[in-house]
This record gives sequence, structure tokens and C-alpha cells, in this order.
Amino acid sequence: MNNPQLNLSVEVTSIEDVAENIRRFELSPDFGVSLPKFSAGAHVTIETPRKERRDYSLINSTDRSGTYSIAIKREVDGGGGSLSMHDDVKVGTVLRISSPRNYFELVEDAQSFLLIAGGIGITPILAMARQLTDEGRPFRLIYLTRSDETTAFADELRNGPFSGNVHIHHDQGRPENALDLVPLLQNRSNGLHLYCCGPLGLMKAVKGLSEDWPPGTVHFEDFGSNDQAVLEGDEAFEVELASSGSVIEVARDETIIQALERSGVHAATSCKSGTCGTCMTKLLSGDVDHRDLVLSEGEKKDHIMICVSRSANGRLVLDL
Repeated sequence: MNNPQLNLSVEVTSIEDVAENIRRFELSPDFGVSLPKFSAGAHVTIETPRKERRDYSLINSTDRSGTYSIAIKREVDGGGGSLSMHDDVKVGTVLRISSPRNYFELVEDAQSFLLIAGGIGITPILAMARQLTDEGRPFRLIYLTRSDETTAFADELRNGPFSGNVHIHHDQGRPENALDLVPLLQNRSNGLHLYCCGPLGLMKAVKGLSEDWPPGTVHFEDFGSNDQAVLEGDEAFEVELASSGSVIEVARDETIIQALERSGVHAATSCKSGTCGTCMTKLLSGDVDHRDLVLSEGEKKDHIMICVSRSANGRLVLDL
């Protein structure tokens, strides 16, 4: 799960600008090999021409799994992956990608859905809207962007088959113009599930306003934008593994996951940003500095997300 195999070869068959600095890439199987099917919320890992590996959501309808579509925002201050995709990839470029994986999947028994996207976070949310429309399931989509020019897939969202379920809000980059999320989140109907993808500030706001929702009804995807795992001023600490009594030191500049891997201990993980819930671990004792977007206040008493959270004071004893 940490280093997915790049087992598929795809050719870029079309490139389209869908908003300011956002570009859609259509990927078709190379050498005639069929692409695996996927469900809304799935993503693939792509190796860019500059050899960076990046995760991108699949945005096309799930019944069109003969091809994959992704949309990428050009991030000048990012790690270089988006720049390579925008600057180096042309129609005809062949890329290596992984099979689809989904840690942000729609819950089968949910009765309705509230989808909240910010900026490029529309990518998995758009696939969800398409799938829910195909299945005839009720949903509402809230899309928050800076301006009309930065709104990806605006025409489909406003004029497509599910346009009546969509509300697009522009803040023009001004905090005073931000959408008031309280009315959306304070009165939850039975069976409603919330899915949110976007900038860290948006997800923190949604997390805070949905604290009283039942466990398992709030879902986040951020692909690493929650970079709170190692901060300036962090200190080293120890974790004890209850199954063996082993004590592992976590350095000031590494996460618990990294310290475990360094010591030869395997622990399931995926997003490494405290949003997917894969690495949730039972906490037996210790004071935790929680930095995730998953755990409820009740769950924080005896659980920890070991990809981002740390000790607030002294040794942590984990059920590992």
C-alpha cells in the first residue's frame, strides 16, 4: 500500500484545459491491455516524466473504465509532480501507473450524501456525483472556489444531468466571502454521509463542524495536504509495542510509522496524512498530540493515527 506497483502502461490520448491552471488528461491502455474497473473515489499512482510518483483521483464515470481521466492543478510551489504533468506530458506520451485503489469509497448503505469540494478537490467528488446520478441515489454537492475562472468542470456542474444538486460558491479569495457551512452541517438527517476533499483549511473547518456526527459518517481525502506529521519544535519520544514489549524511539523529524518501518515493524498505512483511517491504532496508555482529521473526540481517548500524531508528553503504549 505504501509503494504501489506501477503495473499498467497508458497512453495520453487527449489533454484539455478545464479551468485556470487545471488540465484534464485522458489515459487509454497501451498495447491494447484492458484497464481495471474502479469505483468513485478511487485514485491511481502515476510516475511522471521526471520520475516523481503522485496520486490522482479518477474523475470519469465508472462505466467508462476502458479509459481513465484525471485532472491536475499546476502547483508552482509544489513538489514538481504537477509541473511535470503540465509541462512534459503531451498527447502520445506513455506513462506508468498503478491499478486503482479506493480509500474514499461511497458507503453502500448510506441513504443520502453531502459532497463538499474545494478547488482541485472536486476530482473525486465529481466521480461520486456521476456515480450517484447513475444509481439514482440522492446527494447534494457544494463546490467552493476562488472564482469562475478557477472552477473546474463548471459547464457540466451547471448544465449537466445533476446540475440541480449542485451549489457553486466563489469567495474571490476573501475570508469574509467564505460560505457559511454551519447550516449545512448542524442538522444531520438520518442516513446522511459527508464526503469532503479540498484544502486543509476547508477540511479542518468541516471536521470541527461535524464533530457530533456519528462515527463513520464523515469521510475525508486530501492526498497529503495535511502535512502536520512533523512540525518545527517537535521532540523525540518513545513508543512501546504491547505485543512484544519492544520500545522504539521516534526521532523529532520522523513519524511513528517511519520509526516502525525503520525497526522492521509493519503497520498498515495509506494516505500518511491522517485522513483515510487506515493506520488507526489502539492506544493503551499515553498522552497524544492528535493531528488527524479522522478521529472523533471519543475515539481520541483510546486511539491514535500513527501516520501523523505524536506524543504530547512521554511514552506511548500501542496495541501493536
